[in-house]
Amino acid sequence: MIPIPSSDGVTIPIAVLSDLIQDLIGPIIPTMMVWIIIFALFGTIVAKTVKPAFIKTSPFLTNLFDIHPVWVIARILATIFAVMVYFRLGPEAIWSEETGGTLLYDLLPVLFGVFLFAGLLLPLLLNFGLLELFGALMTKIMRPVFKLPGRSSIDALASWLGDGTIGVLLTSKQYEEGHYTKREAAIIGTTFSVVSITFSIVVLKRVDLMNYFVPYYFGITFSGVIAAIILPRIWPLSKKANTYMNGKERDHASELIPEGYSRIGYGLEQALIQAKKSSSVSKFLLDGSKNILDMWMGVAPIVMALGTLALIIAEYTPIFQWLGIPFIPLLQLLGIPEAQAASQTLVVGFADMFLPSILAGDIESDMTRFIIASVSVTQLIYMSEVGGLLIGSKIPVNMKDLIIIFLLRTLITLPIITLIAHLLF
Repeated sequence: MIPIPSSDGVTIPIAVLSDLIQDLIGPIIPTMMVWIIIFALFGTIVAKTVKPAFIKTSPFLTNLFDIHPVWVIARILATIFAVMVYFRLGPEAIWSEETGGTLLYDLLPVLFGVFLFAGLLLPLLLNFGLLELFGALMTKIMRPVFKLPGRSSIDALASWLGDGTIGVLLTSKQYEEGHYTKREAAIIGTTFSVVSITFSIVVLKRVDLMNYFVPYYFGITFSGVIAAIILPRIWPLSKKANTYMNGKERDHASELIPEGYSRIGYGLEQALIQAKKSSSVSKFLLDGSKNILDMWMGVAPIVMALGTLALIIAEYTPIFQWLGIPFIPLLQLLGIPEAQAASQTLVVGFADMFLPSILAGDIESDMTRFIIASVSVTQLIYMSEVGGLLIGSKIPVNMKDLIIIFLLRTLITLPIITLIAHLLF
């Protein structure tokens, strides 16, 4: 997670390793992902029908294959879409480069690499005391400001420097292990799953405004922090149960520093206790391998199914244009040029965060393109990646929650970004 310089700016080692694996075996990754999605469905069918003992007696395999009927449908759709895209079968609307092709050949190869190394190396973050140390150090900031425990600062940093997918995966694992309540996991997953600095640069390049990178990234950061302060205090996040996955109430005492300890002293002691529990190399590799399979088979089918459907709607129907109409008066009130053209970009980001910057290519106003590029990053919830990951994870958010949070983030960050744009242009 340590930031390192790269040819594109700042990145982290997991992102570098992910790029490396794509360079080495890139052409065969889509084929591998098709087989992974097919195997996930096959395992689910076996678990639901034959119910073999080796699955029923294994909590890991049960969790992986004996899933809710909604996710069974998603795996069926994902398999159908993946095969159709791979062999270019059926309607072009499903396998075109703008829809299913984007998922199978652009997004899933990236997720393959990220999941491979993030899953394998995730125990380094979870099992050796880093979270315990930061939990003690950061609680006095994270709890009053964001309503979160101190250890969540690592999740936020993982997203900001690396990728939102890493943050979601880390948050989901922490929630399943009983470190976050339902409310805390939902807050972290929907307010800190930021796209990486590198991808933010890609968006800005797309709208041809790289010379505005400093105010652009300042606007993203500032408005993102404001949204992260407001959203935990309002519905729907404020109404999430403040209980752990097992139903127990949040343990307030767990964040108190015992008398006679400094924060750093107590944090180091707890970190060392945790590290001493993790002395087995084989267990480290086993945990990492389970993480990889869980991500590949549990998350990739959800992303393929929901992402393809969302991109088909965005590309072949006027639904997002219609949904953007209510935003036109707001954009006009804020003094944004070409308000009608900009309105649909505010909604289409729910399907994929790169779509707004693609649609912005026809907009002449630099100010409007700047606003679209900035808001598309601060909206955070997009179904082709983070949204699909959240729905596919154990984090307690549903589609209704994601739609509402997406709209709230848009309404909170749009005026802030617009004010910055008015000062620039």
